Amino acid sequence: MKEEVILVDEKDNAIGIMEKIEAHEKGILHRAFSVFIFNSKGELLLQQRALTKYHSAGLWTNTCCSHPRPNENTLAAANRRLMEEMGITSELEYKTNFIYKTVFDNNLTEHEFDHVYFGKSDQLPKINPSEVEGYDWVDPEKITADIAKDPAKYTSWFKIAMQKLF
Repeated sequence: MKEEVILVDEKDNAIGIMEKIEAHEKGILHRAFSVFIFNSKGELLLQQRALTKYHSAGLWTNTCCSHPRPNENTLAAANRRLMEEMGITSELEYKTNFIYKTVFDNNLTEHEFDHVYFGKSDQLPKINPSEVEGYDWVDPEKITADIAKDPAKYTSWFKIAMQKLF
């Protein structure tokens, strides 16, 4: 099944649909989301992307991220992917959004209007190995310090989100 993304303008108005890989090949702005789950200690659940991902493989990032499907509400998509990737549920709260563009070594481009959601959970993740290599609960201040020390181990969108949020 071919995955499609929702193309948007700079104000997040839907302007079309395109196959996901084509949108990444052409660098066309599309809707995405990033989920940040915190435990009762205030630690952020990080995921290490699966080593088989077509970009940013093996890098550390926020709890989960993806794209809503055509005709799918972004919050519903965020909840769906949180379960699909990490095997947990949480009541998600909309936090902010931002646009970013990153060109990868394989000539693919992430150009996304990223919606950010926060949630709380102390559930033990049940990771999907096709999406996630590993996970860790880490204090946001430690993450910020580690990003400054070793930025290459983190995804581009996660570094941008961390600057905006913390």
